[in-house]
Amino acid sequence: MSEAHQFEPQDEVVHSSAASLFDLRNVIAVLFLGYGLVLLVVGIADTTEADLAKTGGIHLNTWTGAAMLVAAVFFGVWARLRPLIPPTPEELAEAETSGPGGH
Repeated sequence: MSEAHQFEPQDEVVHSSAASLFDLRNVIAVLFLGYGLVLLVVGIADTTEADLAKTGGIHLNTWTGAAMLVAAVFFGVWARLRPLIPPTPEELAEAETSGPGGH
């Protein structure tokens, strides 16, 4: 155990998946998905003539729910295509030695 701990590819996968789990884009995607599904179902199943009169004949809950689902897909795809990459131990050591200005 005299050697310093060496990071193996398996360690990087664990750190990367942990960082992705708490990525704010995933949280936003899940929230948009949940609220979008609720609005879409309410808009399809429970729209009355009085509701349509209030919105000028537009199925507002349906359209808003569909837009939120599109936003959920956008955030989900964005998080999947551009995952967070935590800094390597070398980058962390370099940042500590360079000081607060990064120079």
